[in-house]
This record gives sequence, structure tokens and C-alpha cells, in this order.
Amino acid sequence: MMDSITLENFRCFRERQTARLAPLTLLVGENSTGKTSFLALIRALAAFAYTQRPPNFKEPPYDLGSFDEIAHYRGGRGGRAESFEAAFTARQLRRRRSQSKDFYEFAVTFAERGTAPAPVRRRIAVGDAWVEDALDAVSGYSVRFGTKRGAWVATDSNDLRTPIDLGEQMYMYLALDRALDLVPLDSHNQDSIEIKPVDGSPAMNSDDLTLLEPIRSYIIRLVGPRPFASAPVRSKPERTYNPARLDRDPDGDYVPMYLADLRWQQKEAWDTLKSRIDEFGRTAGLFDELSIRPLGTKASEPFQVQVRKGDGSLKGPRRNLLDVGYGVSQVLPIVTELLRPDAADQHLLQQPEVHLHPSAQAALGTLFCQVAASGRQLIVETHSDHLIDRVRMDVRDRTTSLKPEDVSLLYFERTGLDVCIHSLRFDKLGNVLNAPPGYRQFFLKEVNRSLGL
Repeated sequence: MMDSITLENFRCFRERQTARLAPLTLLVGENSTGKTSFLALIRALAAFAYTQRPPNFKEPPYDLGSFDEIAHYRGGRGGRAESFEAAFTARQLRRRRSQSKDFYEFAVTFAERGTAPAPVRRRIAVGDAWVEDALDAVSGYSVRFGTKRGAWVATDSNDLRTPIDLGEQMYMYLALDRALDLVPLDSHNQDSIEIKPVDGSPAMNSDDLTLLEPIRSYIIRLVGPRPFASAPVRSKPERTYNPARLDRDPDGDYVPMYLADLRWQQKEAWDTLKSRIDEFGRTAGLFDELSIRPLGTKASEPFQVQVRKGDGSLKGPRRNLLDVGYGVSQVLPIVTELLRPDAADQHLLQQPEVHLHPSAQAALGTLFCQVAASGRQLIVETHSDHLIDRVRMDVRDRTTSLKPEDVSLLYFERTGLDVCIHSLRFDKLGNVLNAPPGYRQFFLKEVNRSLGL
């Protein structure tokens, strides 16, 4: 679970600043203040950290363009930044409660390679130790290690001294676990590896190796699934679906096929998921029951998605998803993705309240609290006061185990050509703490106007 994001010279964020993340993080602010870019950066960092493959800043649902569109433009003589930096901190997976350090940091510097942003420096820090690899046109590829005692550079006669042609290769050449293997834990068997002190540091000793060793295991732990990211507008419903691929997509095109496949192949899992979706539908006032209507006798044949909305003791007829309010089809992919048995550990959601009535927006707030309280992380871009107010009240009323510190409200405020991110918190009564003057200013003006003040 990520605990913070640091960024500098990234799109509209010029100054170096750090935003606090929590199990449930809400992104609020005017249009075009960088909220979607912030989500895209989180996904890019996770992709690079967990797969060790350079991130694609044009991957749906985000398209941030080329390096020129991503690096901050200062205007006038300031020009465009030559690089941008980003980092996240995350909680360690602790084996013993007595461990003193709770976080690791993963930091990256991006520069232009061709027209795309490419990682040219990467750093992982755990406690008092860090390892960093870098690629530049002058010195080529280098690997450095450091502890509180000093810093060292690793050289290998077979690899690291070989010049690298930046024109042919845009990205780093050796994975970080390969870099760590350069540490001569048994120097007698690694004659080609040489560790040199830098900046007047002493020779590396066993204490330094002990501090560096946890980073090795962290590289293994970093490997994992990427966050799920949803698009701001989900796919349009169809009257009849034909079974197709079940690959996740940001628009939710796959959701009807996933539900139908679950109904045919995993009845127990389908019953559980259907029950949870139905519960949300009733709470939100959208529908009482979701169902899959097969149009044949085999899983490979067409089907329809139907919902039923009753009135008291009357169950009401089943109606095709295409024949009910657009809000149902827009929220169904999000609810399904949050409640499916193999849901992702981290969700990046854009405007989940689209086309929903205020009461349904509020119900989403409760669902988010429930999911975050279960141990997963939700980072939600929203313009819904109803959703935010429900989160505040649920924290206040302790409807889940979510505590005030488990919610972060990030307010994005435009200041000239830059944007400042304010990390706001809730108190036990659900009040927003330390809000800047600009927060809620528009709404206060509207209230005063309505009162004739």
C-alpha cells in the first residue's frame, strides 16, 4: 500500500511536493488541476516498480502524450524542464513487530529519449540503506550503494564498463536485482566485481552488507499486479452480448462477459458476487437484483444483462440493462471490480459518480469505506460533495473500522501556472482539518448568494 507520492516538474506540478495517501484517498479540485495526471503517475510508478519495465504514459485510460507534454513548462525564459522526478513510499511487509523501519521508498528520474519519457535514474531505499542505478550519455550505466556510513560504486569488467549506445537503447539495461548481485557477499568468487568508495567513504564492511541485504528481498516483494485503473466514462450497455475475452479494461467492456462466465463456471463465486452487487444496488436505490439471462444452453451462446427494481412487496419485471437509467451501466463496472473475489489491491478511479443520483453517489462513498477498511487502497478522483460527505459521516459514525487517519483528502489548487496539492485530514467528527482559504470558497460564495448576503 502506498503511503505517499512525491513529484517535481511533472506536468502542472513544478515545485517538489509530497502528497499523503491512505487506504481511502479522495482527489478534489477544479477541472484541469492535474488530478488525472496524478492518477496516471501512480500507475506509471507502480508499473515500473512491480514489473521493472519502463512505464507507458499513453496506456489507457490515461494518455499524457510525449515528453514535451509531460515535463513541466515554466513559460518564458524558464522553458521546459529537462527531466521530472517521482517517488512513492510504501509500507514494509514486516516479519517481526520489533522492526524499527516501516517504509521503503522507490524513486525515479525521467528524461527525454526520442520523444518519450524514459527512466534514467532509479533508487530504492529501506531504512538506512539505498541502492541506485543510473544511465546517462557520459558515464554510461552505473550502480551505487549507500548506507549511513558512506556510498560505493560497483563496477564489473564484463558489463558496467561497456559503453551504452543511447541511440539504440532507451531504457535501463540491468534490473535492480542484478545490480544487487554485484555486492561481493563472497568476494573470493566474484573476481570481476569491484566495489569502490566514493566521496571519501570508507571501505564497505559487513555492517553495510547487513543494512543493504533487506533491499534484495524487497525487490522480490515489489513484483506483483499493477493497480486497476478505470476510465471516467464506462462503456455503453448492449441489448445482447456475445461471449468474448475476459481481459480487464478501463472502460468496463469486459464486465458483462466476466459476470456471465462466473455464472456458468463458478456458481458459488457468482452467488456471492451477485449478492454483494444486489446489496449495493438496493442501498443506492438503483436496482434490487442483477441477473444474467442466457439465450441458449451453453456458455458460448449470447446472453443479456438484466436488473429488477421493485416497489415494496412488488418485485417488478426484469429489464434489460439498456432499458434502465444510464447510471446503472456506468457504476456496474466499478462495483464489480471492487467486489469481485480477485479484486486488485489498489484501485485508481476517475469520477465514479458519473450519471448517478446524489443518493447513489452517497452509497458509493459507503462502499469505498467498506472496501478500504478491508485492507485495499482506493484513490478516487471525484467532484461529488455527496460522496465526500458520506465518507466524512461514515468515519464519524464508525460504520466501518476506517479511522480518520485512514482517509486522505487531497485538494488540488491552481496557483498561476503551477498546482499545489494540499494533504487534508478528517478529525473524529468528520470535519476537514487545516483546509486552505481556497478550499470550498466557491461553495461558500454560492451559499451567501442564495441567502442574499
